[in-house]
Amino acid sequence: MAADTPTSGSTVAWLRSAGDLSWRLVGIMAAVALVFYAVGMVRLVFVAVFLALVLTAVLMPLGNFYDRAMPRALAIGASLLTLLLVVGSLATYVVASIVGSWDQLGDELGSGIADLVPLVQGLPFVPDLGGRDKLFADAGAWVQQNSDALVGGALQSAGSVAEGVTAVVLAVFCTVFFLSTGSAMWQWFLAQVPAAGRDRWQAAASAGWATFSGYTRGISFVALTDAVLAGTFLAIVGVPLALPLSVVVFLAAFVPMVGPVAAIVISSVVALAAEGPVTAIVVAVGMVVIAQLDANVLQPLITGKQVSLHPVVMALVVTCGTVVFGLLGAVVAVPLAAVTWAVFSTVRRMRLAADEVEPEPALVA
Repeated sequence: MAADTPTSGSTVAWLRSAGDLSWRLVGIMAAVALVFYAVGMVRLVFVAVFLALVLTAVLMPLGNFYDRAMPRALAIGASLLTLLLVVGSLATYVVASIVGSWDQLGDELGSGIADLVPLVQGLPFVPDLGGRDKLFADAGAWVQQNSDALVGGALQSAGSVAEGVTAVVLAVFCTVFFLSTGSAMWQWFLAQVPAAGRDRWQAAASAGWATFSGYTRGISFVALTDAVLAGTFLAIVGVPLALPLSVVVFLAAFVPMVGPVAAIVISSVVALAAEGPVTAIVVAVGMVVIAQLDANVLQPLITGKQVSLHPVVMALVVTCGTVVFGLLGAVVAVPLAAVTWAVFSTVRRMRLAADEVEPEPALVA
């Protein structure tokens, strides 16, 4: 029988390599799918732990500042109390502003729709709207026809609110222990790892936490800057509810790519309802300028060092997170991807450094 030719041998070797790589890819995909399935089963716990890590990253510098003048336990309590006072004051003022301006905003919304209908009535692909009264009548009829679905959605929203409150309470509980005994908890975990791999685990965890905490603090500062700029601009233009809209801008900054667009739309709609189409256009242009300042100046300078991800990768990550877990996935996708890449890069550098170290020559008797 004729011997195998060199070409056939190389083909067999290539097929074996491709088969090995395929099985490894299948194993990786199965592991990733299992992780997503497990996270989906305990989503509330995942949200609570993620929020606790965010609070820990934000409050740790404040706790260290208070720690200079008081014991550690009191410093942690003071940092949590500071956060509670700031968030509670903002929430109270926002709710009071919305309630106080609700009637006026409703009347202005009606007049704004009345002014907008004649402008868009003659545009192509726009159906016959029939004026403001017909729009309100159609809206009322739609609400009556879909009342059962709306009630069911309201009940589901109430359940989601209850889950959200539970997640926040659990997150605060975990944050207290992360701030007070986080280092001891990590040392206990590290003691369970084989001694040969502890240095690698320590380096990977340090890189991951540095990336996560840096990104969290950076995006919080960027969001606060965007909120101040937007609130000042809206107040100058004369749009009502400027502070509540600035809070919307602050929260929207934590959702990459999607959040700024939503903030622009919401601000423009409120300006249209309150001041008319001209002011709405001015607000839209101003909010776009703020969003461009965010994307092209603030984030590259502040969070660019922590998130070493290409914009295409960020877009794909945010899209995948949104498809899998909705708004929650859009929020956590970028920091989790950044942490994963930081850990992978650190482990790879350590492995390459270990491979470059040549063994010492053996002693000859």
